[in-house]
Amino acid sequence: MLIHNQASGVEEQKKLKLCSYFRSSCSQFERFSLYLSGLEYECKAVNLIKGEQFSPVFTKLNPIGYVLVLVDEDIVVSDSFAILMYLEEKYPQHPLLPRDLQSNQLPARYKWGMDTSRDILR
Repeated sequence: MLIHNQASGVEEQKKLKLCSYFRSSCSQFERFSLYLSGLEYECKAVNLIKGEQFSPVFTKLNPIGYVLVLVDEDIVVSDSFAILMYLEEKYPQHPLLPRDLQSNQLPARYKWGMDTSRDILR
């Protein structure tokens, strides 16, 4: 994504920032989604073992302390499915979902299955 810097008159590349934990299945899903989209992003590691998700810096992004946060300039999105839908809306030139309605229902079914299997494992 190119942003015009008025002070210097130069186009700058602004990157999305994804705060994630390497072992999280939701984080892996979003990193894969971002890779497939071709969007440039910076991955910010949040160590759950050390409790970094409860640090004052991170809880400003997500007061609940859940790790998986996408920062796009002044917009903060948490939750893997919300991030996927945000990327789809904001960057339609990099589609992640099929355009026809019938095929587009598959990710919702997948997401439901992913959520329920995760809850069963707790």
